[in-house]
Amino acid sequence: MVSLGSPKSSKMSKVNLKKVFDVFSKKYKPIPLEYFRKNPYIILISTLLSARTRDETTLKVAKKLFIKAPNIKKLNLYDANTLAKLIYPVGFYKTKAKHLKQLSNIIIAKYKGRVPSTFDELIELPGVGRKTANLVLNRAFDKPAIAVDTHVHRISNMLGWVKTTIPEQTEKDLVKIIPKKYWSKMNRLFVSIGRQYYSKRKLESFLKKEKLN
Repeated sequence: MVSLGSPKSSKMSKVNLKKVFDVFSKKYKPIPLEYFRKNPYIILISTLLSARTRDETTLKVAKKLFIKAPNIKKLNLYDANTLAKLIYPVGFYKTKAKHLKQLSNIIIAKYKGRVPSTFDELIELPGVGRKTANLVLNRAFDKPAIAVDTHVHRISNMLGWVKTTIPEQTEKDLVKIIPKKYWSKMNRLFVSIGRQYYSKRKLESFLKKEKLN
């Protein structure tokens, strides 16, 4: 077995790595939020809304919001209370509405209405965490990034690639051991597999059947 340069990658070889991505690609089924592509504003807002919310709910709410606010300037016209009504019933909708208002103010004032394209700038925006920032970089700006959500975190641990308890640490470990050519597809593939095999038992059975763990 060929090590990829980290003590935590003992179960990962170049063959194993390629096989996982090959199998996941073959089993891939589109995920709801892939409906939104390339537009940095739409990707940023829809990803922010998706936290602690089912993708199907996020997609429905986001479509409704973007009819009313198709760009950052239109979004900025609404106050937080109105935004809260527009994005209900996403999780923590009142907090997210406040973040949307603050975020739109900052992007218009500081970035002339354009969503920033660097991690450090994105992470400073209200409501934007590491996962959201990395997804925006990846999907909107075609920059390699590993966006770690619960699916990526859970599956990476089950594969034995990392041994972590929180997504933030999973991301830090994965960027050390996963070649950059895989970064952009990782979230999309792992989320799709995680949605299909949603229970621990089903996921373990799938990985065992495909001889991936």
